[in-house]
Amino acid sequence: MRKDKTLLGGIALIAMFGASSLFAGPMDQVNHPHKDMAQLVHEAEHDVDQAWEVYHRAALGGTVASPALQAEIEDHLHEARTLVTQAREAAEQGDRELLEHLVGHVRTHTVQAIEGSQERKK
Repeated sequence: MRKDKTLLGGIALIAMFGASSLFAGPMDQVNHPHKDMAQLVHEAEHDVDQAWEVYHRAALGGTVASPALQAEIEDHLHEARTLVTQAREAAEQGDRELLEHLVGHVRTHTVQAIEGSQERKK
């Protein structure tokens, strides 16, 4: 008899907490003051990742035009990563002007890396 009461009490407790979560609304989203700047950093990181992928495919496929171009591409990619780190710091400090400036440079480096990676051997 005691086990039955314990079991029923446990079931009632689970049902009570389980049901309360069914009626709960979505969690309140906190509006971070720098949320839009964090999105810019995220997009810049994505651009860098994509440029690295394009480069790796070209390098592994042996289609990069020359060793000199390969070194130049790698320089662009490393510089882009450094700039993303600086952009993240600017976003954390709320410096939108600096952030946009840095993100612009990240894009320049990633575009140059992708274009270089797509240049084929002659």
